[in-house]
Amino acid sequence: MPDTLIDAVSAAVREVGAMVYARFGGDYRRWEKSPGHPVCDVDLAADEMLTDRLARIDPEAGWLSEETADNPERLTRVRVWLVDPIDGTRDFLRGRPGWAVSVALAEGGRPLIGVLDAPARGEHWRAEAGQGATRNGIPIHVRDRATLAGARVPTDALARVDSDLVAVPRPNSIALRMAMVAAGEADLLASLRWGHEWDIAAAALIAQEAGATVTDAHGAPLRYNSTKGEMFGVLATAPGIHAAAVARLADRAAVGAAR
Repeated sequence: MPDTLIDAVSAAVREVGAMVYARFGGDYRRWEKSPGHPVCDVDLAADEMLTDRLARIDPEAGWLSEETADNPERLTRVRVWLVDPIDGTRDFLRGRPGWAVSVALAEGGRPLIGVLDAPARGEHWRAEAGQGATRNGIPIHVRDRATLAGARVPTDALARVDSDLVAVPRPNSIALRMAMVAAGEADLLASLRWGHEWDIAAAALIAQEAGATVTDAHGAPLRYNSTKGEMFGVLATAPGIHAAAVARLADRAAVGAAR
């Protein structure tokens, strides 16, 4: 039996990750929830399993998941599960490894536990508030960096204005891109659009516990279990370049937030 809360969450996420991986590259039904937002029946099966497994661990916690209709009753709960059954569904559907099962448990607006399972990459990430972060049981830490020029960014292409940065391979999962910063494999991850708390909660804690600075796109602290379960963007960086990244992206963030 798991000895601690994070062990219990980790075991549940591993179990669901194994189920998803067993169906990776196989036959399943797929469709679009809305234009440009694909989903498949494996997403729903993973969500159902997580609903069951996590309720056994903390039945009093609220629930916010990409694949479950939102219930405002979660706003009355002290704790909430923040779940993306398959973050990076596009890579899953394409047979690429850049996807992960993402689970966080937050209390009072702040994450307590964050777990990512990326079985197609052979990676299992976990963090507990105040206890550091690991990948496959090995402690990880963000790489020190004092200058923005030369920073590594997981992206398919860089804008001309960012030509002083360095592109590195980009998994579809934003959680895995944030985890790359945590592990020192990238220096900066920036999203400048409205997104959902379930996309980033687990990875944000992993990155923070690995020493990264993580904020919204404007540089403000992240808080979870908001009324809409949304936030504007995310910025995860090596601490020494965070202020410079906020300054560089400020005009673009202002435009994006106004849309």
